[in-house]
Order: sequence, then C-alpha cells, then structure tokens
Amino acid sequence: MTKNTGRSAAAILATGLVLGMSNQAVADENAELIVEGEQLVTKVAAPEDHPLDELLSGWRFRSDETQALQTDDFENPAFAAVDYGSELWETEAGTSGKSCASCHGDASESMKGLRASMPKWHEGENTLMTLEDHINWSRKEHQGADPWKWESAEMLAMTAFLGLQSRGMPVNVKIDGPAEEWFNKGKDLYYTRVGQLDMSCSNCHEDNYGNMIRADHLSQGQINGFPTYRLKWQGLGSTHRRFKGCMDNIRATPFKRGSDEFTSLELYLAWRGSGLSVETPAVRQ
Repeated sequence: MTKNTGRSAAAILATGLVLGMSNQAVADENAELIVEGEQLVTKVAAPEDHPLDELLSGWRFRSDETQALQTDDFENPAFAAVDYGSELWETEAGTSGKSCASCHGDASESMKGLRASMPKWHEGENTLMTLEDHINWSRKEHQGADPWKWESAEMLAMTAFLGLQSRGMPVNVKIDGPAEEWFNKGKDLYYTRVGQLDMSCSNCHEDNYGNMIRADHLSQGQINGFPTYRLKWQGLGSTHRRFKGCMDNIRATPFKRGSDEFTSLELYLAWRGSGLSVETPAVRQ
C-alpha cells in the first residue's frame, strides 16, 4: 500500500520542476551585444534597494546562435514587422485623415526615449499607460481611428518600430507620484505564489536565474527587449503575452492583456531592469 505523504499533486509537480533544474552560469560572461556598431548595455549594477546585485539582460542567457540573430538587423527576423510599423507611421487613418507622422514628424527624433520610459502615468486619462495604451489613445484622440487589438500585427509592428527609436537608451521608468501605487501592486504580484504549482515570478527569475529547467535557461525575466521575436512563437509577442505564458506554465489563471494587473507588473519589471539598454526588437528562443 502506498503511504500517504499529505503532499498535493501540485506540490509534487513543482518539486519535480525544481529537481529538474541544473546549475549553469550565464552562457558567456564576456559576451557583448553590439548592434549596427552600437554596444548595448546587457549587464549593469543594480540600483539602490534592488533585490539583485547585478542586472542581466535576457540576451546573455541565450545560445550563441540566438544571440547572433540580434546583432544584425538584416538577420533579425523581427525587422519585417519593424518595416511594417514604419509604413503604418506614414499611413493616414481615421476620420482625421492624418498619419502619425502628420503630427509627430520623424519618429527617430520625436519618439526617441519613449520606450525607455514605459509604462508611465498619463495625466489626461489619470492612469498608468503602457506603450500599447498610448498608441490606441492617440489613434482615438488624434486620428479618430479604431483601436488595434493588443496582439494584432499592426500593434506589434508599431510597438517594435517605436521601440527601435529608443534602442541603446537605458530603461528609466518613474515609480513615484501617482505611479507608486501601481509599482507597489506590481511588486506584490511578482512575489505572490499562484496557480496549481504555487509559484511566483521570483521563484524562477530571482531565486533560480542561470539554472537550466528542462531545455530552458532561466533568465532574470528582464523586459527591456519587448516586443520580442521568440523562435518558439515564430513571431513577435508583447510583454503581456509573455506574462500570460508564464502564468499558463504554472497552471494559474492569467490576467488579460492590458489589465491593471499586467500593467502594474510591467512597471515593476521595467524598474527591475533600470539601466539596461532598450533592445527592441530583441530575439529570444
């Protein structure tokens, strides 16, 4: 007769995941990300009061082959979407008959630094907004156009195109003032155990980064490269899509893309990557 240990199936499964982990350092401690002649910061000392001593981009945890894809814009598979985003920038839309360029001109100047500061507080709407929120707000307010769906080809192309304008700039989000409440909520979510596996974000990305879990090399979960082209997805995906995937993996009911919960978590995670370069569009496995 089998002895009843009193452990739940979820606890046993979670233990199995941990036992399946093996120690492995960052793929190459001396690796440097240089794109089109520009060196990006993928390793930086953590700011004061940060739970980690050193911040490491997810790029550092990828295989040599995956890393190489990001060092050449011609080879980077995300640039088909970037090109589409460039076209959308110049395309008239909505009842205004205006394009983004009609008001904002050259994106390389007007949008420089935007991605590095997102999400951020929007005074007019009195809420914290992601880049996707800002895009849809502008489409509604300035173009009289319908909003794009969160994971639509148009939205991903535009966020990739806009994010590219900040590539190489340090992530620097504001977490004080009205954003503080959202930041604290995101922090609580990061450390809260959920799902059948009873795990939190921190269990993998703070306690076990650098370890192998099955075929995956756990990173710190930095989001400085989103939207990111994942080889697994064979396409671009948003930060919130990645959040959903993580919650699915631990058998938790995910929040909706664009929800207050995911937006709060995005702010907290952006802060956790303070000082790392924006890598948009990054390439991951």
